[in-house]
Amino acid sequence: MRGSKILLESLKKEGVEIMFGIGGGSVIPLFDELHDDKDIDFMLTRHEKAAAHMADGYARATGKVGVCVATSGPGATNLVTGLATAHLDSIPIVAITGQVATHLVGNDAFQEADTTGITRPVTKHNYLVTDVKELAHTVKEAFHIARSGRPGPVLIDLPVDVQKAECRFSYPKTISIRGYNPKVTGHKKQIEAAAKAINSSEKPVIYAGGGVIISNASPELEKMAQKGKIPVTGTLMATGCFPDDSPLSLKMLGMHGTYYANQAMQKADLIIAVGSRFDDRVTGRLSGFAPGAKIVHIDIDPTSISKTVAVDIPIVGDCKNVLKALLPLVEKKERKAWHKQIKEWKDRHPLTYRKDNKLRPQYVIEQLDKLSGDNTIITTEVGQNQMWARQFYKYKKPRTFLTSGGLGTMGYGFPAAIGAKMGRKNMNVIDVAGDGSFQMNIQELATAVINKIPVIIAVLNNNYLGMVRQWQELFFDKRYSQVCLGACHEKRVPDFAAIAEAYGAKGITVKTKKDVSGAIKQALKYKKGPVVIDFIVEKEENVYPMVPAGAALDEILLEMA
Repeated sequence: MRGSKILLESLKKEGVEIMFGIGGGSVIPLFDELHDDKDIDFMLTRHEKAAAHMADGYARATGKVGVCVATSGPGATNLVTGLATAHLDSIPIVAITGQVATHLVGNDAFQEADTTGITRPVTKHNYLVTDVKELAHTVKEAFHIARSGRPGPVLIDLPVDVQKAECRFSYPKTISIRGYNPKVTGHKKQIEAAAKAINSSEKPVIYAGGGVIISNASPELEKMAQKGKIPVTGTLMATGCFPDDSPLSLKMLGMHGTYYANQAMQKADLIIAVGSRFDDRVTGRLSGFAPGAKIVHIDIDPTSISKTVAVDIPIVGDCKNVLKALLPLVEKKERKAWHKQIKEWKDRHPLTYRKDNKLRPQYVIEQLDKLSGDNTIITTEVGQNQMWARQFYKYKKPRTFLTSGGLGTMGYGFPAAIGAKMGRKNMNVIDVAGDGSFQMNIQELATAVINKIPVIIAVLNNNYLGMVRQWQELFFDKRYSQVCLGACHEKRVPDFAAIAEAYGAKGITVKTKKDVSGAIKQALKYKKGPVVIDFIVEKEENVYPMVPAGAALDEILLEMA
C-alpha cells in the first residue's frame, strides 16, 4: 500500500469516524485516498484553528480521540492554538500534518516549517515519520499516547514522499512503549490513609477537576459524596461531573466561583482533590488558600501532585479506579453542623443579578437552561459569556459543558460545537458566545451551512471585549482602552443576524427581554442548519462574584451586577 492508504487504514483500525481539516500541497496524496473512501467522513473547515477545535469538541463530547488534518507550513502552524488548548485541558487529539519531501526537510523549502519543533511544547508527544515502514506503528503509538494516562494531543508530521511510498501493511495489535506506563491503580496504603482522613473529618469538601470527566468517574464521585454527605465543588473543567441541582453541590469555586464554594474551601478541615491541578484561578493567593485543611490529592499525573500546593496524602492513579477502591472504606456520616453552615452561606449570598426590564445576559442563560432541556451540550467562547454560562445554567451530566479552561482560547466555542454535534447528533448543541470571541471563527458558518449542522450560536452582544472591560472598570479607573467593538463608535458592527443570513444560516436579533424565550424556541425547532441569535444585552454588566487577582478566596467581591 501507499503511505496515504496505510494512514487511512490505520485510522480505521483506531475507530476514527470523522476528520476535520483543510488540504494543501503536502497532503494531496491523503486527500486523493479519501476521495473514494466511504468509511471515514471528512469535514472541510474554513480555518485550521477551527479544525483543531472541532476535533477537540468531538473528543470532549464523546470521550473518543478527535482527529484533525492540515498541510505543511502555515497549515500546520495554524493548528498550534488548538493543540495548546487541548494540551492544557488534557484532551485526546491526533493531528496529522503534511510535510515537504524528506530530502527537502531543513532546506527552507516552500511551505516548510519545523512542525515538530514548533508543536513540541503544546503536544503530549509528536512524530516526524521518515520511513513508510514505520507509519502504521506510529499511528498505533500516537493513539495510545493520546488517550492513555493523562490524555493530550499528539501530532504526526508526514512528508509527502512518505505518503507516496509503498510497503506491506501490517497493523500492530498491541503497543508497548518503554518508559511510558501510566499508573492507573492507587496505592492501597494511601487509599486507606485517605479513607481514615475522610472518616475523621467534620468539614470535608470534594474538590473535583476535569480528570473526573476524563476518567468517567462521575458515578463513583456521586456515590462517595452521598455516602459521606460530603459537599462537592468543581473547577470549570469539572462542570457536569456532579449535578448542580444536588443539595450537596457547591457549584464552581475560584475566581468567579460561588461565595459558598469559596467559603467552604477556606473553612474546610479536609479537601479531597480528585483529578484537579490546583490552578491559580482556583486557589487565589496561595499563602491564603485553605489554611486549616488537610489535603488528599488523587491524580493520574504524578507531576501534578504537590506541584502548586503541598498535599498530605497523594494518590497516583486513575480517578475512577481510586474512587472505586475508596468508596467501601468511606463511612456513612451526616455532618449536620457543616451542612447547616453551608446553607447559611448559600442563603446569604446566592448567585444572582439585578432583576429588571433590561436585557441582561444572565437572564438569557437562565432561559436557555429552562427551554433547552437535559439533552443539551453547551459550548462556550471565553470571557464573561463563559462565566455566565457556567453560573446560570444547571448542568447535570458530564460531557455537556465544553470550554477552553486552561488556555482561555477565544474562538473555541463555535467550532467545538460543530465537533460536538458530529459526535453526538441526538443532542442539542448551543454555543454561548461573546461578540468578540465569535468573530474569531465566524467563517465556520460556511462549514455548518454546507453540512447542514443544526447548532445554535447565542451571542451575548455587549459590544465590548467584556471581561477585559470589566477589569479596566474595576482595577484601571474605568479607562476603557481598545475594548469597544461597535456601538461606542456610533455604529453596531457587525450585524450578526445579517451575516448569518449571508452565509445561508438563520439569523435572529433580540433586543428586549420579552423576546428572549420566543427566539430560543424558534432556534431549537430549526433543524436545517445553524442559527445565530444576537442578544443585544446590557453593555456594562459584570461577572460576580469575583476574587481579584492576588487575593485569597475569601477576599471576594460580591457587588451585584
